[in-house]
Amino acid sequence: MRLFNSAKGYGAIAQALHWFTVVLVVLAWTLGVFADLLPKGEPRHAGLVVHISTGILIIVLVLARLVSRSVSSPPALAASEFGAWLGKWVDPVARIMHYILYALLVAVPLTGIVLQFARGDALSLLGLATIPSPWLKDAVFAHNVKEVHEIIAHSLVILAMIHAGAALIHHWVFRDNTLLRMLPHTEDWHAHDRST
Repeated sequence: MRLFNSAKGYGAIAQALHWFTVVLVVLAWTLGVFADLLPKGEPRHAGLVVHISTGILIIVLVLARLVSRSVSSPPALAASEFGAWLGKWVDPVARIMHYILYALLVAVPLTGIVLQFARGDALSLLGLATIPSPWLKDAVFAHNVKEVHEIIAHSLVILAMIHAGAALIHHWVFRDNTLLRMLPHTEDWHAHDRST
């Protein structure tokens, strides 16, 4: 398994960053949506700490992904029947979708941080340190920021599901290697397919 990207697929670093991001987004979104189901007191506070820490880790992973992409360019889009249908629009649409996903991956945690400060609460940095709120508590502002945070969080999850659905369509309908390129041991599978 290659560490860096190749013309055939993504390397181990890009794959790990991608799938860790997926797991963290699912965890953060689930904790955000179902936080009120946790018992009040310590369990709910622990859920909030994990939710915030997950958001901070997502920002770190996005930065790492951007550095990784600058060091090791992603492989070109796979040629497919889908690409033949849409012609020159496929590449720009895919790029725009990725840019939007990256922007939301940063915007959701940032609005969460602003929300924490708007509530007058300190921000825990993965339980290692805390940053006190630079503002006084403002309930109205916090309410408005919470609504924005929730809207863009749901938008991120919806776009991520569309992104995943598109990968599955590529795999099952157009039968290209778009999905396989982001899975471990892809080159091993291709070598096995050629040998059988």
